[in-house]
Amino acid sequence: MLPWIVGFLSFVLFPVGWSLYNSFNKVSITSDGFQYHWVGFENYYRMLFENNEYPILLITYFQEMLLMIPLILIFAFFVALLLNQKFPARGFMRTVFFLPVIFATGQVLMELFRQGSGELPFMEQYRVEDVVDLYFGGSVAEAIVSVLSKAVIILWYSGVQILIFLAGFQTISRTLYEAIRVDGASPWESFWKITYPAMIPFIGLNAVYTIVDLFTYPFNPVLKVVQDNMFKATTGYGYASAMAWLYFGLVLVCIGAALGLTYRASGMGGGRR
Repeated sequence: MLPWIVGFLSFVLFPVGWSLYNSFNKVSITSDGFQYHWVGFENYYRMLFENNEYPILLITYFQEMLLMIPLILIFAFFVALLLNQKFPARGFMRTVFFLPVIFATGQVLMELFRQGSGELPFMEQYRVEDVVDLYFGGSVAEAIVSVLSKAVIILWYSGVQILIFLAGFQTISRTLYEAIRVDGASPWESFWKITYPAMIPFIGLNAVYTIVDLFTYPFNPVLKVVQDNMFKATTGYGYASAMAWLYFGLVLVCIGAALGLTYRASGMGGGRR
């Protein structure tokens, strides 16, 4: 942990503390530098009660992410389960599923989406949006359609999760499966009795990684709004810092919920880890 602690204290602690201090000030940029005027929680009040656009954007975006995170985890889990089996060209297939992690960097991903590579044609061909709106309606339908339109992102953002799940599967001793099969257990029972309990810590790790990855990816509309407000005369650094801290707090809540669910599941699945 020492390299991480040194790096955090040297490069991260001051910017984070300065951002938190800015959120309680009205920050003005003058020829003499930054000028601070203490306003307390006024920036937070304006953000939540005077600016209706930002809270709605937060709610909508979190709805989409809460749908995408389980989809990514489920997809990565079962792909890793398949890649853990013995079959010809297994190493090549593992490489294929990990390649998007290398190619889907920020600028490359943005360029691919500008060219329309991030959209799936079946959405318009089969009028998926109308079907979803018929059965769900409202903001739920909008969130589902938005997630379906980002199916390519689900594929691209599953490479690291697949690798972590694959490493987790390889920690399970084969003798456990042999023993439970001797006792007459079916593959379905061995999955729930051995595979799933052993993989719970890896599910929690991947959940945290996916949350952080999705809430910081290049097309995040919340971060764009925060950046835009940094340079507006009516808002500025203080207001934008308050927006960023609210967003950061909600992300921490999601991470805490993922860790809490993992801890409880680990306790029920055969002891604390």
